[in-house]
Amino acid sequence: MRTITNFAAQIFSGIFAGFLIAVLVLELSMRDATSAVYTQVRQIELEWLDVLATVTLLPALIATALIIVARFRDRGAAHWLPIIAFALLAGVLILTIIVNLPINADQRDWIVTMPPSDWATIRDRWQLSHALRTVAATLAFAALSAAQGTRRFATTHSATASGDTSSPSTLSMTTRPTQIERSTRSVNASTSPHGR
Repeated sequence: MRTITNFAAQIFSGIFAGFLIAVLVLELSMRDATSAVYTQVRQIELEWLDVLATVTLLPALIATALIIVARFRDRGAAHWLPIIAFALLAGVLILTIIVNLPINADQRDWIVTMPPSDWATIRDRWQLSHALRTVAATLAFAALSAAQGTRRFATTHSATASGDTSSPSTLSMTTRPTQIERSTRSVNASTSPHGR
């Protein structure tokens, strides 16, 4: 269950962050566009991009919350990094609801040939909010990836220190000497006078 949750959190937060980066690049490339071009492109963006944001952000939040619950007793980075990631993703959601979604709703009703006179100010406010969302989502993805890495390191390190051979990394280290011992024994048996 933990593996599936970790995988889901990383996949959904990664897709969400990548999606926000792509939109940011598109928005920045339209800084010199006319009001009509900007409005037309925004209305095309708004056809499905809100849906993509919803189906990636909400599962990322849920999976990250499940990781926090599962790692409640953990200490160190494995405990704090998912909490930081959740806070960042929750911040993205709040900023989206307060700033971006109301602007999106207004922009859907703009007339391409006659956008409002303050369209550039509205664009700048949306883009600033979006840039903040992009940074926060990327940091959340990085925190979840780092948490997974620290968790793997801690599990492998504790298994090696305790002599636990159930861990795949320690199992391979403990089976190698056994295989070498077997081949050494067979060579010794074939060369000894009793083996002939």
